[in-house]
Amino acid sequence: MMPHHALEITLTRPLTAAELRRAAQAWPLAANYDATHLMALAGGKNPERAAHRLRRRLTNRLPIDVITTHYPDADGHVLLNIAFPPATYTALKRDARRAGVIPQRFLHEALHRALAEHADRETDRLDRAVRQLLTGTTPAHLLSAVGHALTRPLEGPTP
Repeated sequence: MMPHHALEITLTRPLTAAELRRAAQAWPLAANYDATHLMALAGGKNPERAAHRLRRRLTNRLPIDVITTHYPDADGHVLLNIAFPPATYTALKRDARRAGVIPQRFLHEALHRALAEHADRETDRLDRAVRQLLTGTTPAHLLSAVGHALTRPLEGPTP
């Protein structure tokens, strides 16, 4: 028996009800509230083959941006299945060749660098915000306020 993999499809735009029905005729799908993300189970020897199979079946029916595994693997990694336009893929192959790695590795390293840079920027932003808050209060009051805020349910923006 072939294993099944939970895959998430991120769309480039929300689907209409008719588009969702048409796609669901080709593959059983579950949509989120605004039809911008879909869930599917796909059989395959591994997640890569399952995602490839799903993309082949649905690419003409859906505006697919990326397909990912819904659950991380044993190493905590999530598979990204991306179909680049030809010009983008040609540039990716060229840059990977210059770096002496395969395109998948080049993209993997670029994503890790971008995520690390984002995490550093976010840490710096939060550090600046906390320091600004500390100019008008004591660390104890700030810590108490943060604890209070974390124990209350999040509320949406007020109109």
